[in-house]
Amino acid sequence: VSILNGIVMGGGLGVSVHGRFRVATKKTVCAMPEAALGVFRDVGTSYFYSRLPGFFGEYAGLTGARFDGAEMFACGLATHFVPSERLPFLEQELVKVNTSDPDVISAIITHFSNIPKLKAESPYNKMTGSLQPSIQSMKKASPISLKITLRSIREGRLQDVGSCLIREYRMVCHVFRGEFSNDFFETEIPRCVMIHLIMNNPEFRYQKLVSFFFHMFSVEPSKLELIRDDDVDRYFSKIDDEDWEDLKLPPRSNLLPYAIAKI
Repeated sequence: VSILNGIVMGGGLGVSVHGRFRVATKKTVCAMPEAALGVFRDVGTSYFYSRLPGFFGEYAGLTGARFDGAEMFACGLATHFVPSERLPFLEQELVKVNTSDPDVISAIITHFSNIPKLKAESPYNKMTGSLQPSIQSMKKASPISLKITLRSIREGRLQDVGSCLIREYRMVCHVFRGEFSNDFFETEIPRCVMIHLIMNNPEFRYQKLVSFFFHMFSVEPSKLELIRDDDVDRYFSKIDDEDWEDLKLPPRSNLLPYAIAKI
């Protein structure tokens, strides 16, 4: 059981969304902003984003949009929504229970849950609406990261989580080798500054910071049309270098059915 009562980004999603029960609250803030920072998100993002309704996962990955707890529940990233003031009581009941039966756990969480109402301006309500704000957001991102992110999510739709993790690891290795684009390295310093400003200055708006710092540096290639398919292909290939090994995952043949993520 993961309780997502606050900022859930990057690794926070990686250690929670693959679990069976994921509890969001009104304080939950979720985002994957990597495309704007010259890289992409791993931690199995291509697995769980590709399984969101319609093309909402592509939207989330390409725009880096932030979602609240109600939106996470609506799209399936969260399995339950519990009011923040009821969390202490939920935690007390979970501590008391002496079973791993998923039906029992689900009943306990459901007792404290409710169905949240989406905000009228929520992007989840506008999946068939205007794309203009999304286009403007993507224009501020790294072109190569956008292409990698889109292909990764689409490939993940046909792969299990293990295959997604191995492929994403290869992609990360290619980024660190800097064979084609150095967008990630160019934006690493401003990312650190951005995190510092966000943590110490709540009045700063998240998306504006990403855009401002990213465009202080050059972006190469600067346009989507300058990136060929084979430029993207290389990020998905196994590295032909004995110093760079593939990710090796432990066998999961003995994993019980109720322990498998339900997303």
